[in-house]
Amino acid sequence: MISPRRRNGDAAGASVRAGALTLAAVGVLMLAPAAHAEDIDVLRGTFSNPFTSPTYRHWEGFNVGAAFGLANMHTDFGGSTSNQVAYILRNTTLENEARPSSWTSLPAKTTDGRSFGAFIGYNLQWDQLVLGVDGAYNHISSLQSAASDSMTRILTTSDGVTHTVTITSSSSMKLIDYATLRARAGYAFGQFLPYAFVGGAVGRFNSTSSATVSDHQVQGLTVIDFGPVTQSDNRNNAVTGGFTLGLGIDVAVLPNVFLRGEWEFVGFAQVNGIRSTVNTGRIGLGVKF
Repeated sequence: MISPRRRNGDAAGASVRAGALTLAAVGVLMLAPAAHAEDIDVLRGTFSNPFTSPTYRHWEGFNVGAAFGLANMHTDFGGSTSNQVAYILRNTTLENEARPSSWTSLPAKTTDGRSFGAFIGYNLQWDQLVLGVDGAYNHISSLQSAASDSMTRILTTSDGVTHTVTITSSSSMKLIDYATLRARAGYAFGQFLPYAFVGGAVGRFNSTSSATVSDHQVQGLTVIDFGPVTQSDNRNNAVTGGFTLGLGIDVAVLPNVFLRGEWEFVGFAQVNGIRSTVNTGRIGLGVKF
């Protein structure tokens, strides 16, 4: 038989343990942060994943990231040796009338390379509309091209001289790196943010241009051979401006982490008479905060 004293002791012990548990629970609740609405939804069984909601509203704020891309550069060498030819034939009837310096002596070329870069930006969001601005730097690997060719034309100037003009040209262009500043507009749905952008660009190039001119002149019984004369122009780290436009999409994979896929077109102003455009397809990884 259990004595009344023992039963009373067990009851008292249970009361003490229950009181201790109650005090501990109260302490935890006092120390815990206030529950967010989504936490309450979880307890109610009505939690909604922000990635699948009609508008994922966390695109606003700063973002930074890194990107890797494959680039294609189209280079127009057509007028790259114009200045050299004009200098060789300066103050001549041939240049004044026939303008050999304006002849297209070299073809266009395309080449492929890789780009590595980083970006930083800021977004503002109104419902599903997202507007932002970002700046990016891209270092280019192996994006360079060259062309060489020659052409001959026969013509007669107003002084009665028949010219057989031969121009031999060569040029090269290498894109070292470039930076962009772009305005973006996007439409958010779920975890996706497709966008379009437009902005300005600044690129750094190394270029070379060389032209050799020969002119076989005949006037009656008089024959004169001019040249060959060569003129070259080499430029390193030449900086030029341009514009950029393109399309892309950001995909949220975590609340503060996103993947980026993008196509970008950049058109640069002439460098040493050479005009280049660059198409880049890239993927990137970014962080929002």
